[in-house]
Amino acid sequence: MLRAKIIATGSYVPERVLTNFDLEKMVDTSDEWIRERSGIRERRIASEKEAASDLAYEAAKAALKKADIKAKDIELIIVATVTGDMPIPATACHLQHKLGIKKAAAFDVNAACSGFLYGLSIADSFIKNGTYKRILVVGAEVLSRFTDWEDRTTCVLFGDGAGAAILEATDEDRGIVSAHIRSDGALWELLHMPGGGSINPPSKESLKKKMHYLKMKGNETFKVAVRTLENLVSRTLEENKLKASQISLLIPHQANLRIIQATAERLNLPVEKVFVNIDKYGNTSAASIPIALDEAVRQGRVRDGDYVLLEAFGGGLTWASVLIKW
Repeated sequence: MLRAKIIATGSYVPERVLTNFDLEKMVDTSDEWIRERSGIRERRIASEKEAASDLAYEAAKAALKKADIKAKDIELIIVATVTGDMPIPATACHLQHKLGIKKAAAFDVNAACSGFLYGLSIADSFIKNGTYKRILVVGAEVLSRFTDWEDRTTCVLFGDGAGAAILEATDEDRGIVSAHIRSDGALWELLHMPGGGSINPPSKESLKKKMHYLKMKGNETFKVAVRTLENLVSRTLEENKLKASQISLLIPHQANLRIIQATAERLNLPVEKVFVNIDKYGNTSAASIPIALDEAVRQGRVRDGDYVLLEAFGGGLTWASVLIKW
């Protein structure tokens, strides 16, 4: 039976660093307040010349180099993003053009912070049914462009970046073991951006009301996230007949350190088995997990035969998990 194996990863973050101390000069907040509530110390901010496809391009180039393959060998490009270059066409098409790929299929996935895992799930299905043999999945976000820098409750959370993974068909006993994607649209108001769509199209009024910025109900989202992620991870392990102790590394979406810690504690996972880099990058939405995965690989924290569990929760509301045997 064919499986989807990750043969290479790559990531890219912009050069500009925005620290909590920088934010103290912008809004009524403090380094201590931000760290205590989120675990974030700093985040990266894209330059004016960088769009989502530019960040995606750098991450994809890094992955292609590690895989030692040419861009033309990619048959499908999936980009997970909620901050794409423009509404039409897909950011994946812009990325395809920048990579110089002529014949691959390309499309975007909008599942907010769960987007990269949704992309892996789609890629896994395409590879298992034999449609494609080599797929590029990228998570790329420029959240700074959609952040209200006068809103102290949200502007401290988000950052920019991109991560990529190249998947290839294999008949080995490794690769994606299972992928689980879920959503509950009834809870959409907990995390959303009201402007820019057909309900509230761009207008002077929508700009005046700041509808084109991210809106979040933090406390409510926190409660739902912890409960949902615990159930999701437990179910993933149960369906694959694994115990939490058999997981070598948990790579969660980097949204909030307290959510990460609460999920790990409920699963009795020790700190050394949980990858955390939220302190450096903040919440980069769909880019969060692929950036973390690439860092974990480069740091030698992922080895052949390891079970690696990826899990995320985001706007929609959406949530997802992907279990990989490396």
